[in-house]
Amino acid sequence: MFVFRNNTVERFFPKDYTFSGYDDISLVPSDADGYVWFYQAPLAFDTFSASEQVRAYSDKLDYVMQCIDPGKTVVALTMEPLYSVPFTDDDHLLREAVEEYNHNLFLLSDTNPNLKVIDLSEFTSAYPGEELIDWKFYFLSQMGLNPRLSKPFQEWWRRKLDSIALRRKKCLVLDLDNTLWGGVLGEDGIDGIKLSGDYPGKAFHFFQEAILSLSKSGVILAVCSKNNEADVLEAWEKNPFMVLRKEHFSAMRINWNDKASNLKELASELNIGLDSFVFVDDNPTERELIRQMLPMVSVPDFPIQPYDLPQFFSKMVEDYFRVYTVTEEDRKKTEQYKANAARSQAQSSFSDFSSFLRSLDMHLKIERADQFNIPRIAQMTQKTNQFNLTTRRYTDADVRSFIEKGWKIWCLSVADRFGDSGITGTVFVDGNRIDTLLLSCRILGKGIEGAFLKSVLYSLRDEGVKEVHAEYIPTAKNSQVKDFYDKQGFTFVGGEPDGARTYSLSLAGADLTVEDCYHVSAE
Repeated sequence: MFVFRNNTVERFFPKDYTFSGYDDISLVPSDADGYVWFYQAPLAFDTFSASEQVRAYSDKLDYVMQCIDPGKTVVALTMEPLYSVPFTDDDHLLREAVEEYNHNLFLLSDTNPNLKVIDLSEFTSAYPGEELIDWKFYFLSQMGLNPRLSKPFQEWWRRKLDSIALRRKKCLVLDLDNTLWGGVLGEDGIDGIKLSGDYPGKAFHFFQEAILSLSKSGVILAVCSKNNEADVLEAWEKNPFMVLRKEHFSAMRINWNDKASNLKELASELNIGLDSFVFVDDNPTERELIRQMLPMVSVPDFPIQPYDLPQFFSKMVEDYFRVYTVTEEDRKKTEQYKANAARSQAQSSFSDFSSFLRSLDMHLKIERADQFNIPRIAQMTQKTNQFNLTTRRYTDADVRSFIEKGWKIWCLSVADRFGDSGITGTVFVDGNRIDTLLLSCRILGKGIEGAFLKSVLYSLRDEGVKEVHAEYIPTAKNSQVKDFYDKQGFTFVGGEPDGARTYSLSLAGADLTVEDCYHVSAE
């Protein structure tokens, strides 16, 4: 990425970044993968001239945005006055200019989808003012931000880029006793657990409210608790102060089995990887068990005192669940995973799989990428691992750039009698080459992937494409699709030592008939 800056900031970014001169916008390199706009407030005593400089920075960013390919991401950091010495209490010039500058950043992002604004105060607020600047380095090398903060800044910056790419953990797995409420349900009873009134009940009630809000942003909730299930179900039903109840959880393991085994079962039931889990438990022994047995699971340290729960929740969100924006599909996650469980139960009542598929009354909607579904399409490329033929990661700016270059990009929505799974698949076609083909794990196992591909190939043939080329690139998680193109009738062209494979298919004579158990509507 290329960084526009008005100060020395090289230490704060990865080594492969390049940088403009100080306050220099004369060069906007077209070969950069993306751009960073990091202008800091001037360190000056003349607040009038400093505020005028800040306002000029907005105009410069306007110009730079016009020069940048709209298909490339620009990350702009807000401005924070790191050092200011007003001589009178009514001198608000610099503060007002900075506030106006930051406001303009957000306004500009409203009209430029490739511009992502990151609030620098989230980082600077963690440090006292005297730690933000090292005057020795400022006078030696014009480094406005203390170089001793470069390591934590880079960690924070990495999390912010993950947020922009919509990468985060998928599932929060929660213990119950002394985690979601104070006390032990089996000993204190439904009315004895602490979940209301004064401290500590008020803290646990706050924690449950926070988790419920988090789930509405698309984080799946699950329970893993050593308890009697009947007691828990009764508490959820009868305790009037309970915020989180049975319907808020997509999966549960409430038993006396070891929690490592229970987490494995939860991952299998939800059909997501263990590395998508964050496990929260007040018991340090249970946390250590998971760390030892399932190191891919994230296990934050639970606070000893309930009054630390708000800070714990804030840090957990920042470390694992923060994303730049939330898609409509994210908001429906809990219901979608619960519907998946209902499908699995329904399947067990059929001895014939084809009859089961027909009973689902599946509707597949295939539509072109547009301004409404592009964020979700990009999100899937970042998060989908199992059914992903090439596992290429793209941002929403990348997707827009591909469309401008003439790529054909479709997304798939799936609904059946149990519910709407939302946008759960996508395919990118560059000319006659399938660059990306992926489906969300929660719709697998019903042959949808074949129907989706055939429908897309049918559209390509209608548009005059005579032959299609495709590839499989192996990763640690996508071995299940190694033979996908073989099973779809493609001709194997060649392989590589690392397991990569290439394929081709002549569309002229290909059978692209979709089975009658799928109702397909396609653009």
